[in-house]
Amino acid sequence: MTNLAFNTSGEYHDFPKVELHRHLEGSLRLQTMLDVARKHGMTLPANMVRLSRLVQVQDEEPLTFENFLGKFNTLRMFYRSPEVIERITREAVEDAAKDNVRYVELRFTPVALSRAERFPLNEVMDWVCEAAKNAAKKYSIGVRLIASVNRHESVELAEQVIWLAADRLSKGLVGVDLAGNEAQFPARPFLPLFREARQAGMYITIHAGEWGGPLNVREAIENFDAQRIGHGVRVLEDDFSTALAREHKTTFEVCVTSNYQTGVVKTLTAHPASKMIAAGLNVTFNTDDPSISNITLSNEYKVACEDLKISRDVVKQRITAAAYAAFLPESDRKKLADSLQKDLGRV
Repeated sequence: MTNLAFNTSGEYHDFPKVELHRHLEGSLRLQTMLDVARKHGMTLPANMVRLSRLVQVQDEEPLTFENFLGKFNTLRMFYRSPEVIERITREAVEDAAKDNVRYVELRFTPVALSRAERFPLNEVMDWVCEAAKNAAKKYSIGVRLIASVNRHESVELAEQVIWLAADRLSKGLVGVDLAGNEAQFPARPFLPLFREARQAGMYITIHAGEWGGPLNVREAIENFDAQRIGHGVRVLEDDFSTALAREHKTTFEVCVTSNYQTGVVKTLTAHPASKMIAAGLNVTFNTDDPSISNITLSNEYKVACEDLKISRDVVKQRITAAAYAAFLPESDRKKLADSLQKDLGRV
């Protein structure tokens, strides 16, 4: 097994990076969780080692999506105040900047952040927007936000989130995401909402082809008109879906370590990222939930190069591809890509 220890040094740290798929709720620092638990009198382990077993995937644990998603049951307990939500947003942006990420799209689930203390959804979204804006300025990093809704929750709840998100386009909230258990809950009930979101000027990304099969990728492209697919690693199981994604130049937000830890792939070396690239698919590398997986984006580049045997030059190309797939105006995407290409030539 590849060492998944937190890594912020080494040659891969020097790569300027773009992150398109990072969940805020999976980005909490252990120290922050301890601080929140002490302040709010939460009954949790009082040291990092014991706490980490509740919120991070351990080597001896079963590598299943049930175990992975189970970590969120503990994480959801920490959203106890506006100050906590603002802090975890600020720290997620800071951690990305420390890993030499030049641009990050941070997706968050307003319903999850609001639930512990029954915060109004609009206020939660404003707290995240303001904290992200301030952190972007402080740490000199590009930040945009994506509002996520879950398949296993009601369409009515998703409608609230999506329209609140559309009202915050000017605050850096530029996209919407459909996440959750695709193996047991269909996407189709949410289709009218996502079409309306697109008409309102929002970008669309859909979790598909991870725990469900390649036909979910096809549905996301054909019906939802998704510009990007979260994960999508099972797309190669169906030739038509693969050809469709290639034709539409759909971007895949691939998260190698997460796919291993959730049991989507049995070993890191069996991950299909290299085959996806060889098939002409637009692959990008991302962390998914860096705290749960105990990784940085530097780790993911290391895994891509050293475990999947993808060349450094190809990884650099994928970084530029991520810039061109960013949920930004075309001129801003080109400016970001040009800046990255210049700096990638030095590493």
